Amino acid sequence: MSQELPDVQASSPDVTVGLNQVGVTGVEKLVKLARPEKRPIVLMAEFEVFVDLPSWRKGADMSRNMEVIDETLEAATRDEAYRVEDVCGDAAERLLDKHDYTSKAEVRMEAELVTREQTPASDRETQSTVDVIAGATATEEGTREEVGARVVGMTVCPCSQGMSAARARSVLDDLGVDDDTAEAFLDEVPQPGHSQRGHATLTVETDGAPEVDLMDLVEVARDSMSARIYNLAKRPDEDHMTYESHSNAKFVEDCVRSMAEGVAREFPDLADDAIVTMKQSNDESIHQHNAHAERVAEVGTLRDELADG
Repeated sequence: MSQELPDVQASSPDVTVGLNQVGVTGVEKLVKLARPEKRPIVLMAEFEVFVDLPSWRKGADMSRNMEVIDETLEAATRDEAYRVEDVCGDAAERLLDKHDYTSKAEVRMEAELVTREQTPASDRETQSTVDVIAGATATEEGTREEVGARVVGMTVCPCSQGMSAARARSVLDDLGVDDDTAEAFLDEVPQPGHSQRGHATLTVETDGAPEVDLMDLVEVARDSMSARIYNLAKRPDEDHMTYESHSNAKFVEDCVRSMAEGVAREFPDLADDAIVTMKQSNDESIHQHNAHAERVAEVGTLRDELADG
């Protein structure tokens, strides 16, 4: 005779403390993104899935939850979608429905997207990669979705460049070059500064409307740094990137401010309560440490600050 196994997960814990997130990470699923009149983009996405756990319940029943999570993600990713954040939103809402003890369900997703582009000077076709970031949080009050990307670019330190310009100005003076000519030269030929590989992260969280185009966010993030970089680079492209970056030297803080300015400019229809997360991390070339800056703010707050500037 089979014996019914006890449901220890549903019992009361020894320590009655609730938990914000209980779930699984590293769940890999294929996500198909539809494109008008084109083949869908197929992403190998990695998901994190959580529910909250009340203080009176010992565990979330991980094996049963994994079955529910797998079914939920399979249903959410089976058909083509137009927005990655909708995939997460659908999964979060399904999870909320399937857990009677849960008041909140969260789904996070990351995937690598490969895009095609042309090199800036030689006009050769090349590819670049973007880390797509999406997520959703579902509660009884509704569902908020997040979408964005992490991109790579190049920055040049304005402080280092300023010291190089001062040295060049002194040398030009010693050579007998008049001040007007020296300044004209320095305006035309940006002086060297130490460069970094920059990592910009930009996401926007809304209640689902209006829609935010992922690739528009990618463009804002890439343009926030001193210059874009490319996998393929012939000598004219290298010269272009070097000149562009040194003509647009930026501190790590400036990159975050540029993202804020770009979001306000490119997404005028975003609600004031939309939340923007902007992060910039630079791999320093002349230091063992790296530089980092970030800002999380509502769009309305950013608009007010930009208007006052």
